[in-house]
Amino acid sequence: MNAAKEDITEPCELSFDRPADDTLLVRLKGSWTIEQKLPDVGEVQSQVKSNAGVKQIAFDTRELTGWDSGLLSFLIKIINQYANGNIAVQKEGLPEGVRKLIDLAFAVPERKGARKEAVREPLVARIGASAIGAGQSSIDTLDFIGGAFLAFLKFLVGKARFQRSELMLTIQQCGVQALPIVSLISILVGLILAFIGAVQLMMFGAQIYVADLVSIAMVRVMGAVMVGIIMAGRTGAAFAAQLGTMQVNEEIDALQTLGISPMEFLVLPRMLALVMMMPLLCIYADLMGILGGFIVGVGMLDISSTQYINQVIKALNLYHFFIGLFHAVVFGVLVALAGCLRGIQCGRSASAVGQATTSAVVTGIVTIVVATAIITIVANILGI
Repeated sequence: MNAAKEDITEPCELSFDRPADDTLLVRLKGSWTIEQKLPDVGEVQSQVKSNAGVKQIAFDTRELTGWDSGLLSFLIKIINQYANGNIAVQKEGLPEGVRKLIDLAFAVPERKGARKEAVREPLVARIGASAIGAGQSSIDTLDFIGGAFLAFLKFLVGKARFQRSELMLTIQQCGVQALPIVSLISILVGLILAFIGAVQLMMFGAQIYVADLVSIAMVRVMGAVMVGIIMAGRTGAAFAAQLGTMQVNEEIDALQTLGISPMEFLVLPRMLALVMMMPLLCIYADLMGILGGFIVGVGMLDISSTQYINQVIKALNLYHFFIGLFHAVVFGVLVALAGCLRGIQCGRSASAVGQATTSAVVTGIVTIVVATAIITIVANILGI
C-alpha cells in the first residue's frame, strides 16, 4: 500500500527519443495530475523544430503511474497544435481510457461561430445604449419614489402594513447607535471651522466672531450636511445591503407572493425612522460643533466662556435653526430613498449586493450635495 501511494504521488516527467528517423517518441513518466506541476507543451514543439524530418509523434506511457484531466489537457493541446500540419499524432501508446476521452472530445467538431468574438460596438451605438439605460433608470427611480409616497400616504391614514417592532429597531440603529460617530465628526468639524476662522479674524483683533462663524455654519448647514453624509455612509449602505441580501434570497419575492407590499413592509419603516432621527441628530451635531468651536475659542483665543456663549446666543436666530432642520429632514428622505432604491434594484448575486451598497452611498452623498446647493440658493433668494 505504501509503495502504491508513493507511485501515485511521483512527480511527472517528460523525455524524448528518436526510435525512427520520422518519429519523435514522447515518454510520459510519473503521475500526470492537476496537483502536479505539468511540463509545458512548448517543450514538445521545441523538440519537433530541433529534430528535422519528424513526421509523426508517438507516446510511451508504460511508466505512467496516474493521470487525470491534466494529462488530457496536455495531449489535446499537442493534437490541436499539429491538427493542420504535416505531423501526425499517434494515440496507440496512450492508455485506453485516455484514448476514449480524446476521441470523445473530438467526436463532434466545433460549430462555426460558436466562439464568442469580441466585437467593439460603434460609438453611436454605445451612446444610444447609455441613453436608453439612463432613461430606464429614471423611470424606475420615479416609479420607486411614487410607490414610497403612496406608502407614506397609507401610513398617514393608518392603512400601511409593517411591523412596529421593526420601526423601533430601525430607529435605535439610526439614532442612538449613530451618536458616537456623529459626536466625533461634529466636534472635529467645529474645531476646524474655528481654526480656519481664527487665522483670519486674529489679523483684525476680532477673535470673538469665531463664535458667530462656528455657530451659524453648524446650525444652518454644516451640522445637517455632516450628519447626512455620515448616515449615507452608515445607514444608507446598511439599508441597501439588507434589502439587497433579501433580494438575493428571494425574500422580497416571497412577500409579494403573500400579497404584502415591500414598499410598506420594508421601505416605509426605514424611511420613517431616518426622517424622524435626522432632525434630532442634526440638533445634537450642532451642539457638538459649537462645543468644538468653544474649545478653540476658550482654550486658544483667550475668549472667556461667558463671552463665547453670549456671542453664540446673539448670532443665532430661529431662521438659522429651522433651515438646518429642513436640511436634515430632506437629507433623511434622500438617504433612505437612495439606500432602499439600490437595495430593491439589486441583482441576484453577492457581487450585486456590493455594487448596490456602493451605489447607495454615492447616490446619497451626491443628492445631499445637490440638495444643499438648491436649498442654499433658494434661501438666499428669499432672503432668509
